[in-house]
Amino acid sequence: MSVATAWRIPADLGRVAGALGVVVLIALWWALAAAGTAGGTIPSPGRVLSTMWSDGWGLYGPNFQVTAIGALQGFLWGNVLAIGVAALIMLVPRIEPLATQLAILSYCTPLVALGPIILVVFGGRTPTVFLAAMYCFFTTMVGAVSGLRSADPASLDLVRAYGGGRWQQLYRVQAIAALPNTFAALKIAAPSAVLGAIIGEYLGGVDSGIGVALTAAQTAYNVPRTWGMAIAAAALAGLGYLLVAGAARLITPWTTVEEGR
Repeated sequence: MSVATAWRIPADLGRVAGALGVVVLIALWWALAAAGTAGGTIPSPGRVLSTMWSDGWGLYGPNFQVTAIGALQGFLWGNVLAIGVAALIMLVPRIEPLATQLAILSYCTPLVALGPIILVVFGGRTPTVFLAAMYCFFTTMVGAVSGLRSADPASLDLVRAYGGGRWQQLYRVQAIAALPNTFAALKIAAPSAVLGAIIGEYLGGVDSGIGVALTAAQTAYNVPRTWGMAIAAAALAGLGYLLVAGAARLITPWTTVEEGR
């Protein structure tokens, strides 16, 4: 057996396990719907898909696009700020306690309570972008700091020996070393940004988006459509994860090989 084949086996097993998990989940969903669980409020997968088909792209397309744009904007703002703060911590270590406390505060603050304040102050879609960014910030900052600190000490000493300072160490050694951990954090941040955007839409002040469509379906007691919108939200979160994972494979191919071993 070749080395290439040897490291592909775990990846193949992972795909089979993932597909099996989806099949089991759908079978369980179908069984709960057939049993009339929760007072019959769980529609069958077939009924949900039929409702999604009848609603069509005219309903899902615009709402999906609006939420995706808000989540993307929040993802970019939150992660750029998080990576910038992580780099600043490496350059000015004294600010780490303050930056860490602020990051923890942003993570622990009930964003559903903070959102209405942002809505009153700014209005429009700002809460959507803001909450999406907040949901990304802590995870990415922690991952980026951890990655920057994983740099090879010998390489850092070499840069220092040639007269390089903290800035040279950061962009010549630490930035490259941080890529795997940072991308791992970004994979988590992508679905989190979608969640933040949808919660921002729940708060009101906007007239479109998955969160708005979910609220409308719930108000109308349209259970199949509510489930359909939930599936659309899950699909958007999964798409974000896959896009970041694809970028990680292109930019850091060596991590793919190491994970497969």
